[in-house]
Amino acid sequence: MANRVVVVGSVNMDLVIRVPRMPATGETLAGTGFTTVPGGKGANQAVAAARSGAPTTFVGRVGNDAFGRRLRRSLDGDGVDVMRLRTDPEQPTGVAIVTVDGHGENAIVVVAGANGRTDAQDAAGAFAGAGICLLQGEIPAAAVLGAARLARAAGCAVFLDPAPPDDLPRAIWPLCALMLPNAREAEALTGIAVTDAPSAKAAGDALVARGARAALVKMGHAGAVLVTPSGATSVAAFEVEAIDTTAAGDCMAGALAAARAGGASLAEAAEFGAAAAAVCVTRAGAQPSLPTREETLRFLRGRRGAI
Repeated sequence: MANRVVVVGSVNMDLVIRVPRMPATGETLAGTGFTTVPGGKGANQAVAAARSGAPTTFVGRVGNDAFGRRLRRSLDGDGVDVMRLRTDPEQPTGVAIVTVDGHGENAIVVVAGANGRTDAQDAAGAFAGAGICLLQGEIPAAAVLGAARLARAAGCAVFLDPAPPDDLPRAIWPLCALMLPNAREAEALTGIAVTDAPSAKAAGDALVARGARAALVKMGHAGAVLVTPSGATSVAAFEVEAIDTTAAGDCMAGALAAARAGGASLAEAAEFGAAAAAVCVTRAGAQPSLPTREETLRFLRGRRGAI
């Protein structure tokens, strides 16, 4: 079905440590809590898309271990199709160490594990009849590029969240219907420091000049700028009291993809994604914080009127 979203990406078990503040180098700091939470940029985005109303397929790899089995059950419980989630026989499930301070800001260290063995051929045949392929950079660059090529060949629009941006090949830019960098990633990709809306537009223009059909440059609480060849549109942030920013960007990407696959314009989808992310940061954890479509629409109705 054309409104289906296919996510090819990472799936991790997040080991979340809460601290009053981030520790300095060499410092031992007493934490205030510890939890294990399903995460990984790809899996987060798949859950966000599914909860936002899109039929969603996830392509990736876990290890043959307890974390992998739990993550598979978790995705399936959210209605994500996991028939293409492979169990890798040689590597453990990926993990992320997430440190969250008293202001809700986070620092993350990721160990790829089975994610590092994800291959583009894992996605072969997954894009038939799908509307959007959603990709990130937490799997091998060759797998990201190969999946993008398979998606385009199947007539599926490619949305790329270039996180991390380090190894992504430039050959992928012309395959992208939309790129979704945050300010730091946009600067890494373009050399333009993103500090406000004009610099975000300049970075977006640079990405479009490289071949992407559109770019949404995200600036956190300062909002985002959607850039296309015909101009730029500001996407205002919603003011909320954040307690945990983990997965906010993933939430925006997945919700945006679901809205776009459902027929919304890019600008409408971006606002829906921003609203979903605003709800997300008011809750703790990665996937537990991701809102449903109904919750996001209720939030929008209370702020600007539903899309």
